[in-house]
Amino acid sequence: MRRPDAPTRGTSAPSTTGGPVTTPDYSPAPGAAPAGRRVWSHALTETKLMVRNGEQLLLALVIPIAFLVGGKWFGPAMGLGFRELAPSVFALAVWSTCFTSLAINIGFERRYGVLERLSPTPLGRSGLLLGKALSLVLVTIGQLAVLAVVALALGWRPVGGVAPTLVAAVTTVLGGLAFAALGMLLGGTLRAEVTLGLANLIYLVLLMGGAVMLPLARYPQVVRPVIALLPTAAVGESLRAWSDGTVLWQPLIVGLIWSVLGALAARKAFRWTS
Repeated sequence: MRRPDAPTRGTSAPSTTGGPVTTPDYSPAPGAAPAGRRVWSHALTETKLMVRNGEQLLLALVIPIAFLVGGKWFGPAMGLGFRELAPSVFALAVWSTCFTSLAINIGFERRYGVLERLSPTPLGRSGLLLGKALSLVLVTIGQLAVLAVVALALGWRPVGGVAPTLVAAVTTVLGGLAFAALGMLLGGTLRAEVTLGLANLIYLVLLMGGAVMLPLARYPQVVRPVIALLPTAAVGESLRAWSDGTVLWQPLIVGLIWSVLGALAARKAFRWTS
């Protein structure tokens, strides 16, 4: 029990010298952090979870590095030079992270009620999606940096150039947005188990059949017009052209169309609960 003459918090009490002494107020002051800090904190949390996940790490780094190392020696036997193999692996990394990993992650977060419980928090639905998007950017930049170092160590020397670099960068961003939108559409509409199987199946099919690893010119003439309209072909062809110092405009247009259509479809069909 508090003594009758004891000072309360936040009030003035007489001191031994005769002057008043203000006692600090330690009362709780709950409140949400600023929006930017909330989104950034969530993005860092999502990034850490992705990096610690063994399956996603396999898709993001282990398989692409294996393609780089193996292609250095076995690529010429298949008629695939290392200059075009390295950017193909970069396209594969963007494809696997922005589509496959995101779709599986979203599917199981819906199943376990993670999205349903986080959306009413001060983070909100928009902050939740922004944090995930920022996390994808951080992970993609990190994996591309690691893969570029490995490719350079193995002897890859891109031609590059200002115009090819700008066009390839914009196309890759648009392609990444399209992949993420399609991943949200898949993971946000189907059951988690179906999403897991279907996302991996699509990954494997388009790995070789979507002009990700193989240049478009290696496919039969009859299917090239169809494959060229895929977002995977847009990113793969643009990065390979950048490595050779050339500019391709069609992949840029394809990436733009897919990113817009994918975003509209994901916005309309996405469900926060399973």
